[in-house]
Amino acid sequence: MHDIALIPWLDPAYIIGVAGPWALLVVCFIVFAETGLLVGFLLPSDTLLIIAGLLTHTSNVFGMNIWVVSLLIALAAFLGGEVGYLIGHKGGPAVFERKESGLFSRKNVERTNAFFERFGGLTVILARFVPIVRTFAPVAAGVGHMPWKKYSLYNLIGAVIWGFGLTMVGYLIAYIPWVRDLVVEYIDVILLLAVGGTAIITLWHYLSERRKARKAREAGEDVETDAAEAEALALDSEVFDRAPDLDGDGKH
Repeated sequence: MHDIALIPWLDPAYIIGVAGPWALLVVCFIVFAETGLLVGFLLPSDTLLIIAGLLTHTSNVFGMNIWVVSLLIALAAFLGGEVGYLIGHKGGPAVFERKESGLFSRKNVERTNAFFERFGGLTVILARFVPIVRTFAPVAAGVGHMPWKKYSLYNLIGAVIWGFGLTMVGYLIAYIPWVRDLVVEYIDVILLLAVGGTAIITLWHYLSERRKARKAREAGEDVETDAAEAEALALDSEVFDRAPDLDGDGKH
């Protein structure tokens, strides 16, 4: 389809090609892992779904109808969100105690909580389109004990709009030759911008939190305060029932 990418292990077409007959399973696992296993900050999920849809149209790489492919990807996204919620619900604030770890950094949790403060329960849907936030939103909802039925409804809607929707977008793009060629031709640029931007932000948060932790140790602060600070990151359950603050003025 195109030459080997500059970063082949993050190139969706390369991943799908190397996976061979297991390609769809690999795609679904990546989608699941981003929220269900709390990893995947550097996984090209958005681009992966678009390319999966595009390849389904151009070469039927999965050997299945686009509707089946899209629904299976949406199912993987839904299940990942459910597992992420369960982790937060069962693990509670302890999940966030290692706030200097980079992945579960205080900044990432606060960023996710800010989305909940602004959009309430709708964050579960909107977060699907925001890297990092989509990884933590299910956990934050679980930590704050968002009603499971309500969460699952939002999770289902988000999984369908994101998982099914983006895959279908990729499929439809194939009908427009110049758009298809543009995506294929500049996939490296798209990946570098998406992955590079996420990596830089994550690294910056990681170094920042490590620096703060080192200063705290040097200042002799009691490490037992970590648990209390982690508890403070837990969302108040009332946030899930607030109306979305769409204008950003802080009023609901």
